[in-house]
Amino acid sequence: MPAPTVFVLSGSPLAAASPSALVQPVVGAAPAVKRWTVDEYHRLIEFGLLQEGVPIELIEGILVYKDRGEGGRPMTYGPRNATCVRRLAALDGRFSAHGFHLRTQLPITIEPDHEPEPDGALVRGSDRSYRERHPGPQDCRLVIEVAESSLERDRQIKQKVYAAAGIPEYWIVNLRSNTVEVYEQPDAQSGEYRLRRDRQRGETIEIALPGSGGTVQVEVDEILA
Repeated sequence: MPAPTVFVLSGSPLAAASPSALVQPVVGAAPAVKRWTVDEYHRLIEFGLLQEGVPIELIEGILVYKDRGEGGRPMTYGPRNATCVRRLAALDGRFSAHGFHLRTQLPITIEPDHEPEPDGALVRGSDRSYRERHPGPQDCRLVIEVAESSLERDRQIKQKVYAAAGIPEYWIVNLRSNTVEVYEQPDAQSGEYRLRRDRQRGETIEIALPGSGGTVQVEVDEILA
């Protein structure tokens, strides 16, 4: 008899700090886990087995609940988290003149087995450029996660995904310390960014936009709630 398929979702008793390290609920071998490719994940949505818009993303081939909490229930959408995401969305108009736009909480396809939905993603082109597909890492200048209860996961798992994909810059809006952690210089082999700089309230972050030769400045206070 084939091993049963197990959906491992963050927040369940089977989920550990990383999707790659599952807690064994009983003594003995851990249960077999079905890992999904991006194509299989899309078919689950297409056939209605997963509702589109459900707060789940595909990380390392595993369906993971998105954590938007603020220290309480991790699956509850915290008000500060929501406010920061709304403030990110309000920055979108600054980038269009440079050939970019800012998406919020929408998928990025990273073959073969990741489709995260970062809180912000600065991508090339207009929204019309992605009518037939989601952006890939080659389209992304920057990805952003807003984090409180998800902070460790965003520093470890999400950093590994984004750095390995070669996305040039990654921000964590750290609601615990009221800082923006700016990660640059991705090392695809190690799955880490070589450079981290923490930006405080009152500071400004400059984003260089390749192709246009322009830059956009964002104040930390514009993002933090």
